[in-house]
Amino acid sequence: MVTTVEDLVARARAGVHRPGAREAYHAQQAEAALLIDIRPATQRGVEGQIPGALVIERNVLEWRLDPTGSHRIAEATGYDLPVVLVCSEGYASSLAAASLRELGLHRATDLDGGFVGWAAAGLPTVPGPQNT
Repeated sequence: MVTTVEDLVARARAGVHRPGAREAYHAQQAEAALLIDIRPATQRGVEGQIPGALVIERNVLEWRLDPTGSHRIAEATGYDLPVVLVCSEGYASSLAAASLRELGLHRATDLDGGFVGWAAAGLPTVPGPQNT
Protein backbone atom coordinates (compact mmCIF):
# COMPACT_ATOMS: atom_id res chain seq x y z
CA MET A 1 0.00 0.00 0.00
CA VAL A 2 1.33 3.42 -0.97
CA THR A 3 0.77 6.44 1.26
CA THR A 4 0.88 9.95 -0.14
CA VAL A 5 1.94 13.08 1.68
CA GLU A 6 -1.70 14.19 1.47
CA ASP A 7 -2.65 11.01 3.38
CA LEU A 8 -0.05 11.78 6.05
CA VAL A 9 -1.32 15.36 6.46
CA ALA A 10 -4.94 14.18 6.66
CA ARG A 11 -4.04 11.65 9.37
CA ALA A 12 -2.04 14.28 11.27
CA ARG A 13 -5.05 16.62 11.27
CA ALA A 14 -7.72 14.02 12.07
CA GLY A 15 -9.55 14.97 15.24
CA VAL A 16 -7.21 17.87 16.01
CA HIS A 17 -8.37 21.44 16.51
CA ARG A 18 -6.20 23.73 14.40
CA PRO A 19 -6.65 27.36 15.47
CA GLY A 20 -6.94 30.11 12.91
CA ALA A 21 -4.75 33.19 13.06
CA ARG A 22 -6.88 35.28 15.44
CA GLU A 23 -7.45 32.36 17.81
CA ALA A 24 -3.73 31.57 17.87
CA TYR A 25 -2.93 35.24 18.52
CA HIS A 26 -5.33 35.22 21.48
CA ALA A 27 -3.83 31.97 22.78
CA GLN A 28 -0.34 33.47 22.57
CA GLN A 29 -1.37 36.70 24.32
CA ALA A 30 -3.90 35.55 26.92
CA GLU A 31 -3.24 31.88 27.52
CA ALA A 32 0.55 31.76 27.32
CA ALA A 33 0.50 29.21 24.49
CA LEU A 34 3.89 28.71 22.90
CA LEU A 35 3.76 29.87 19.31
CA ILE A 36 6.69 28.15 17.61
CA ASP A 37 7.93 29.01 14.13
CA ILE A 38 9.50 25.95 12.51
CA ARG A 39 10.41 27.55 9.16
CA PRO A 40 14.05 27.76 8.08
CA ALA A 41 15.82 31.13 8.33
CA THR A 42 15.71 31.70 4.57
CA GLN A 43 11.94 31.35 4.50
CA ARG A 44 11.51 33.61 7.54
CA GLY A 45 13.78 36.13 5.80
CA VAL A 46 11.50 36.24 2.78
CA GLU A 47 8.11 36.07 4.53
CA GLY A 48 8.73 37.72 7.91
CA GLN A 49 8.16 36.53 11.45
CA ILE A 50 5.57 36.66 14.21
CA PRO A 51 6.63 38.84 17.16
CA GLY A 52 7.04 36.76 20.30
CA ALA A 53 7.08 33.42 18.51
CA LEU A 54 9.91 31.09 19.45
CA VAL A 55 12.01 29.98 16.50
CA ILE A 56 12.83 26.29 16.57
CA GLU A 57 13.60 24.96 13.13
CA ARG A 58 11.95 21.69 12.21
CA ASN A 59 15.11 19.58 12.26
CA VAL A 60 15.53 19.98 16.05
CA LEU A 61 11.92 20.45 17.17
CA GLU A 62 11.41 17.19 19.04
CA TRP A 63 14.73 17.52 20.88
CA ARG A 64 13.88 21.03 22.07
CA LEU A 65 10.34 20.25 23.23
CA ASP A 66 10.71 16.80 24.83
CA PRO A 67 10.20 17.63 28.53
CA THR A 68 12.52 14.77 29.54
CA GLY A 69 15.22 15.47 26.95
CA SER A 70 18.66 16.81 27.73
CA HIS A 71 18.44 19.32 24.83
CA ARG A 72 15.05 20.78 25.75
CA ILE A 73 14.35 24.51 25.97
CA ALA A 74 13.47 26.03 29.34
CA GLU A 75 9.83 26.44 28.25
CA ALA A 76 9.44 22.68 27.74
CA THR A 77 8.08 22.19 31.24
CA GLY A 78 5.72 19.25 30.75
CA TYR A 79 3.44 17.26 28.52
CA ASP A 80 0.45 19.57 29.06
CA LEU A 81 2.20 22.48 27.34
CA PRO A 82 -0.03 24.32 24.84
CA VAL A 83 1.99 24.47 21.61
CA VAL A 84 0.94 26.01 18.29
CA LEU A 85 3.39 25.35 15.46
CA VAL A 86 3.77 27.70 12.51
CA CYS A 87 5.12 26.95 9.04
CA SER A 88 4.49 28.87 5.86
CA GLU A 89 1.02 27.59 4.92
CA GLY A 90 0.13 25.00 7.57
CA TYR A 91 1.19 21.70 6.04
CA ALA A 92 4.65 20.90 7.44
CA SER A 93 3.46 22.16 10.81
CA SER A 94 0.60 19.62 10.82
CA LEU A 95 3.10 16.80 10.41
CA ALA A 96 5.40 18.28 13.07
CA ALA A 97 2.52 18.68 15.54
CA ALA A 98 1.60 15.01 15.05
CA SER A 99 5.18 14.08 15.89
CA LEU A 100 5.02 16.13 19.10
CA ARG A 101 1.76 14.44 20.08
CA GLU A 102 3.52 11.09 19.63
CA LEU A 103 6.07 12.34 22.19
CA GLY A 104 3.19 12.94 24.61
CA LEU A 105 2.65 16.67 24.06
CA HIS A 106 -1.09 16.09 23.68
CA ARG A 107 -1.95 19.80 23.26
CA ALA A 108 0.39 20.28 20.29
CA THR A 109 -1.35 21.65 17.21
CA ASP A 110 -0.59 23.98 14.34
CA LEU A 111 -1.76 27.25 12.86
CA ASP A 112 -4.39 26.73 10.19
CA GLY A 113 -3.09 28.67 7.17
CA GLY A 114 0.39 29.11 8.65
CA PHE A 115 2.31 32.36 8.53
CA VAL A 116 0.60 33.29 5.25
CA GLY A 117 -2.79 33.13 6.99
CA TRP A 118 -1.48 35.09 9.97
CA ALA A 119 -0.21 37.90 7.75
CA ALA A 120 -3.41 37.89 5.64
CA ALA A 121 -5.42 38.38 8.86
CA GLY A 122 -3.49 41.61 9.45
CA LEU A 123 -1.85 40.36 12.64
CA PRO A 124 1.56 41.71 13.71
CA THR A 125 4.64 40.63 11.77
CA VAL A 126 8.25 41.74 11.75
CA PRO A 127 10.98 41.31 9.15
CA GLY A 128 12.79 38.00 9.32
CA PRO A 129 16.54 37.44 9.37
CA GLN A 130 18.30 38.77 6.33
CA ASN A 131 20.76 36.59 4.46
CA THR A 132 24.08 38.19 3.68
